[in-house]
Amino acid sequence: MPGAKAQDRVNDFVVKIATVNGTGSASANGLLMKAIFRSGVPVVGKNYFPSNIQGLPTWYEIRVTRDAHRARAGHTDIMVALNAETYARDLAELASGGYFIYDSTWPRAALLMRDDVTVIGVPLARLCNDSFQGVRTRILMKNICYAGVLAALCDLDLELIRALLAETYSKKPKLLDANMKAIQLGYDYAREHVSCPLPLRVEKMDATAGHIIIDGNTAAALGCVYAGATVGAWYPITPSTSLMDAYKSFCEKLRIDAETGRKNYIMIQAEDELASIGMVIGASWNGARAFTATSGPGLSLMQEFLGLGYYAEVPAVVFDVQRVGPSTGMPTRTQQADLQSAAYASHGDTRQVCLYPANPEECFEFAVRAFDLAERLQTPVLVLSDLDIGMNDWMCPDFKWDQNYQPDRGKLLDAEQLQKTEHFWRYYDHDNDGIPQRTLPGVHPKGAYFARGSGHSQYGRYTEDSKEYQVVVDRLRKKWLTAARLVPRSIIERSEIKTEIGIVSLGSSDAAVHEARLRLGAQAVHTDYLRVRGFPFSDDVETFLQAHRINFVVEQNRDAQLRSLLIMETGIEKSRLRSILHYNGMPIPASYVYDGVAAMITPERPAAQLVG
Repeated sequence: MPGAKAQDRVNDFVVKIATVNGTGSASANGLLMKAIFRSGVPVVGKNYFPSNIQGLPTWYEIRVTRDAHRARAGHTDIMVALNAETYARDLAELASGGYFIYDSTWPRAALLMRDDVTVIGVPLARLCNDSFQGVRTRILMKNICYAGVLAALCDLDLELIRALLAETYSKKPKLLDANMKAIQLGYDYAREHVSCPLPLRVEKMDATAGHIIIDGNTAAALGCVYAGATVGAWYPITPSTSLMDAYKSFCEKLRIDAETGRKNYIMIQAEDELASIGMVIGASWNGARAFTATSGPGLSLMQEFLGLGYYAEVPAVVFDVQRVGPSTGMPTRTQQADLQSAAYASHGDTRQVCLYPANPEECFEFAVRAFDLAERLQTPVLVLSDLDIGMNDWMCPDFKWDQNYQPDRGKLLDAEQLQKTEHFWRYYDHDNDGIPQRTLPGVHPKGAYFARGSGHSQYGRYTEDSKEYQVVVDRLRKKWLTAARLVPRSIIERSEIKTEIGIVSLGSSDAAVHEARLRLGAQAVHTDYLRVRGFPFSDDVETFLQAHRINFVVEQNRDAQLRSLLIMETGIEKSRLRSILHYNGMPIPASYVYDGVAAMITPERPAAQLVG
């Protein structure tokens, strides 16, 4: 059924695939994305999946973007609607001039009523029923068949797809043949019955050389291995579990002694998150580089042990892959809702060091920096990514590694140093930077001390004396100021034209802000941009805020948690911070940031919904 035609757009469109969870669509979606990437065209993949194992609607969004944008597009140009329950919703979401592809084995005319889109029916089920045996096989092959349809419609190289399948199923020739047969069925049908290619199509480029496709959890796990982490303790929780799975996979390849076959790492699935952080602190106190991965609910359970790590000054690394909250929230949706609970984790006057990666390459980099900072500062360090970074597919530059890297173990005294020391005082500040010396158990008798949370003196002895306690917590404040000089500095991007308008964000909001600034600049709305990468805030944060009359704070939570941290931790006036808040669980699109800034800068433009 023909509708309004899309304008000719090469390497600049969005495909969204609506299926049912548990039907094997992930393989086809990944195949399509890789084929576009191997064509030299930048691409971004976003997976929107339910929290059950199978049966509920799931969507996968592929953004083909010649300009290498990394944010969610916020619109759909081609919808592959294979879930009858969501046909109406999927059709309504399609942009005017778009293409709606559905399985025409069963007529759906009543749900396909839009004059401004083109509806393409492909009898996917019939094609596969006629060509394959077995119910499960037919279902799986139908989800591969639509990849062939899209290959024809978008002008993807079929030989490239064949090569990708050969890589995947090199040891399973029967699966290779079946998958290629299903793809050919869809491809041939589309070529015979539809004018191919569509105006929305892929044309080979050379813009992906030196890049990889990877998710943030895999990147963080690889960073842990490179950092020298040997102990991982965790309790499974979406969306962080795949980080531990990836770490295990890497260790099985890289941490096995070639001669003895002995594993040079330990992984422990604890009974809960409280136990897991306790194991990490215990292993770190004994000298191992240890970590855990969790999300908001798990972080809540870890609060008391994080306070122990802060006051007893024990290194530990926690990866918090944020999801929708509070409580259990929507575990398979993204948000930046743990900023405050992580920053002030535990009770009392506690401030925790936090790092905020914006993409998988920083997940890799910050994993290494987190272990170095934890040992140098002798404190827990929390790395806050989110589901969008952690579990979605990002195109990233090839990771770089310094072969001369040496772990920063901080002020760790060995046996020889202790032998020469007249007195070892565990919590005494020798260097006036708030960081004491530390030892590992059993290294030397002189390195022994009494460990008891916050109830100790600067000499490492038990105390409940008020003055002795205050000496210790005052020194911890000094260490916090030292930490502000050691965390990753903010990234600042300035407009070529002087402006009083600043934008501030962190984490995965960065991709949307980048794209929105380009659109704003094209409308003569010039902005400077600061991306916060660490807490405590480095001094450049307040300098940037004070230099701008208006600072738009872009974040993905309801309660403006980053804005609140900026107010509490800097001297900026509240009136100079304007919130653009996105918290519906979907990754923030550039259009949301653009509309939010434009609505407040140029009132004649349509107002954005700034709080939803």
